[in-house]
Amino acid sequence: MAKDDWITTAEAAEISGYHIVTVRKLLLSGEVKGRKVWGQQWQVSRANLLAHVRKVEKLGAKRGPKRQA
Repeated sequence: MAKDDWITTAEAAEISGYHIVTVRKLLLSGEVKGRKVWGQQWQVSRANLLAHVRKVEKLGAKRGPKRQA
């Protein structure tokens, strides 16, 4: 992977539209590739994150629109 393919969790949250806690959960579950760089700081694979977002959006489209409360 290219050096610039690794982004911070804050950048990942901004790019994906997910909350930063959700990004961390995805990292810990292994659904998105990441690496721990120092203490509790993580870096996220930009390409893998974007692939995950596309996959989830595609699954959501198959399930149909969400109901409005």
